[in-house]
Amino acid sequence: MQFELLHPADQIIMMMERIYGYGMTTTSGGNLSILDDNGDIWITPASVDKGSLNRNDVVCVKPDGTVIGKHKPSSEFPFHQMVFRMRPDLKAIVHAHPPALVAFSIVRKVPDLHMLPFDHKVCGEVRMAEYGLPGSAELADKVAAVFAQGVNSVMLENHGVVVGAENMFDAFKSFETLEFMARLEINARRLGKTVSLTPEQLEQAKNRLPAVMDDFIPNAYSSAEREVRREMCKLIHRSYDQRLFTSTQGSFSQRLEDGSFVITPFGVDRKYLEPGDLVRVKNGMKEAGKTPSRAVTLHQHIYNTHAHINSVIIAHPPYSMAFAVTNTVFDSRTIPESYILLRGTPKLPFGAAFLEPEATAKVFTKDKPIVICENDCIIATGASLLNAFDRLEVAEYSAQAIIAAGVLGDIVHIDDEKIHDLEVAFNLL
Repeated sequence: MQFELLHPADQIIMMMERIYGYGMTTTSGGNLSILDDNGDIWITPASVDKGSLNRNDVVCVKPDGTVIGKHKPSSEFPFHQMVFRMRPDLKAIVHAHPPALVAFSIVRKVPDLHMLPFDHKVCGEVRMAEYGLPGSAELADKVAAVFAQGVNSVMLENHGVVVGAENMFDAFKSFETLEFMARLEINARRLGKTVSLTPEQLEQAKNRLPAVMDDFIPNAYSSAEREVRREMCKLIHRSYDQRLFTSTQGSFSQRLEDGSFVITPFGVDRKYLEPGDLVRVKNGMKEAGKTPSRAVTLHQHIYNTHAHINSVIIAHPPYSMAFAVTNTVFDSRTIPESYILLRGTPKLPFGAAFLEPEATAKVFTKDKPIVICENDCIIATGASLLNAFDRLEVAEYSAQAIIAAGVLGDIVHIDDEKIHDLEVAFNLL
C-alpha cells in the first residue's frame, strides 16, 4: 500500500481507526492533522465520535483561516498550527491519550526507550511540556516551545502525548512505539527492577548489518506456497490485532517443501501486509526486488539445524517482554496448557539473536520451543504456522497472568509429580 499517495483525509481516518480501535484513545479524545503542500491543515473535527469518523468529517483549515467542512476543527487546532509554524519540517501530528502514556504524564515522567535496541531511534528523544488548558493559546505555546527544541515526541503533563513527523505513517509509528514502550515498562516494573541497555550494547545493535544476499527470480509460485503466504498474512494480521506485533516489529516465517522459506519483509506495515509483500528465501538468496526481515539469518539457521521446526516467529509482546527487560525468570508451570506448549523457556543474553545466530539456533529443542532474548525479543518455533503462533499467544497470556498474580499473592507452580503426569499424558517425554 502506498500510504503517502492517499488523500490527507483518508490518511487521517485510517490512522484514527487504528488508534481508537486498539484502545489508544477515547470517543472524544485525541486529534490528528496533516499539513499539505499548499499550506492547508487537515484535522479531525471537534465533538465527533472517534469510533465512527469518515473522510467527510475531516476539516480543512486554509492558510488564511477559512474552515472548509461540515464541522469545527478540533479544539486543539491551536497547538497543531503552532507546531507546524515552529517546525516546517513536520507535516503530520498525532495527539492522543493512551492509558499507559497518560500514566506517565500524570507522574510527570517519560518512558525509558533504552530497554530495547531500536525504539529510541523510532521515537527520538522524548521531553515533557508543562501543563496548559486544553485548546488554549497557552498550551499551544508550551507544546510548540518543546518541539522547537528539535524533539518530535512530547509528553504533556496530566494530558497525553503529541508526536510529529514528516508524514502521518511515521508519526503513527513513533506514537505506537512510544505507547508500546510505556506498556512494557509498566508491566516490567510490576515484576521487578527494569534493566536498560548500556551504551556499548546500543552501539552493538546500531552496527548490526542486514544480511547480504544475492537475488533470484522465482520461476513460479506453487499452490502450496500461495497458501502459505495467505495463511501467514492472516496470522500476522491477527498478531497485530492482538498487539503481539507492532506496525514495523515482528518477523514470521514458514518453511516450504523444497527447503526454502517465506519470511516477512523489512519495514512494511504489519497491519496491511499482503501475500505479495512476503519474501521467499532459497539457498541463501532472496526473492528479487524485496528486502527480508533483518532476522532472516537466524530463521535460516533454525531451519538448517532442526528438521522438526517449520515455522518461526520473532516478536516483542509487551507482557512476555517484561521478562526480557527484568531479571525475573519466566516459569511456564502455571496451568497445564502453558507447560504443554512452552515447556522450558530459557533466557539468552542480549545480542544472541543477531551476534550468534548459529549458536542461538542450537538452543531450540523439542522441550525448549520458545526462548526469551534479554532486552531484545521472544522467539517461538513450531511444527506449523499455527503451532508457532499458538505458542507465542500462550506465552503472552501466561506472562499476563503471572504479572497479574503478583498483586494477589505468591504463585503456586504445578509440582514435579503433576508435571510428570502431564508429560506422560501428552507424550512430552
